[in-house]
Amino acid sequence: MDNSLQALRTAVQQNCHITDAAHARGYTMCTYLLKMREYYRWEKGYPFSASLPKDELGHWLEQREQLWEKLESAGFVPVPVGEKEYAPFDSEAINRALLPQGLIYGGGYGSHLAPHFFLGSLGRSERRGNLTVLVADKEFARDLSAPPAMLRDTTILIRRESLRRLLWERIEEWQWRKQESAMTRAVAHYAFEQDAEQALEQMTDNEIDAVILHELGEGRAGEILGAEWSDLLLAVSSSRAEIMARAVRDHLADCLSTLPALLESGNSASLHFYFANFKGMRRELFPQLLDAYRHWLASGSQNRLADEAQRGARLWQETAVHLLSLYRTHGEESKALIEKALEHLPQSRQAPEQPCACTTPGKRNNPSSLSELKEIGCKSARASIFHRFLGQ
Repeated sequence: MDNSLQALRTAVQQNCHITDAAHARGYTMCTYLLKMREYYRWEKGYPFSASLPKDELGHWLEQREQLWEKLESAGFVPVPVGEKEYAPFDSEAINRALLPQGLIYGGGYGSHLAPHFFLGSLGRSERRGNLTVLVADKEFARDLSAPPAMLRDTTILIRRESLRRLLWERIEEWQWRKQESAMTRAVAHYAFEQDAEQALEQMTDNEIDAVILHELGEGRAGEILGAEWSDLLLAVSSSRAEIMARAVRDHLADCLSTLPALLESGNSASLHFYFANFKGMRRELFPQLLDAYRHWLASGSQNRLADEAQRGARLWQETAVHLLSLYRTHGEESKALIEKALEHLPQSRQAPEQPCACTTPGKRNNPSSLSELKEIGCKSARASIFHRFLGQ
């Protein structure tokens, strides 16, 4: 890695550390530890099949949290490319300079308006309608969350390595439980028992297409809802209303693009994986879609799924437009009104999943050491996760 690329990587990784310092410990303890374990695996270059050295892993976690403590009030640094420096969120300008070099950069905001950054090698570029799709392969810098896809203006950024890692985490979690589920049916489409690495590559390639379909739907949703939707999310940030509003737009995107395309192509593996991840607020707001999936399993007919996708395209557009109307009228006071409107949708069911019973990390209540974590443990159904994290 030459000096200019090293300087670029260092700056991007520094911004990743800064956003992690502010947002990484907002997960439940189980999720936090699993993400930190995989972050360590990525940073040190361990393959998925490798057992991680528990002492080094524990020491690394302590050091990383100490680094975050030092960076809590730090500002983002500029991104150097050649002789120029760019603002870290000016992804378009940065990529104009990097793409000819076979590199790709991403800087934007995710859930709860948490910033995300990454730097990787460019795998491929293509056009889908009026959008450009850029697929990153190997990643040189990333934050803890590492979302596998991001829509920025007219560009879709797909992170193959992050998607591959996410798939592995889902598979690993499923292996611990070994329950008959949508994930069981998704995994059955690939020969994991014969060659896990090759099967994971095939699954990643297949799911990249599904992720692109969702982002295309996000693009269409953006055309319908306009830039004001971002203002709405900002007004209700870090609230239940934000989670609900994001689920509404996800449903709109999927009913406009993802589900119709997967059904038309007969991509059963991706359909099963879609429903393996159909959880939380998305499931709570749209249980009819899950009912239609179960009907497909029982009858072999996908007609109800197609009907629900078609109905959902109308329903979620109308719902999203109504939420925008509430925001225009009430501004930041619209949080409670948005929650009330969505809780009283005819199809919604107030049956949220049981949360993990472990501690949620945070600046005040986060256990101060790994030994303290061992004492706390995790008293939920996933009580052994902490010991798995340490390789015990």
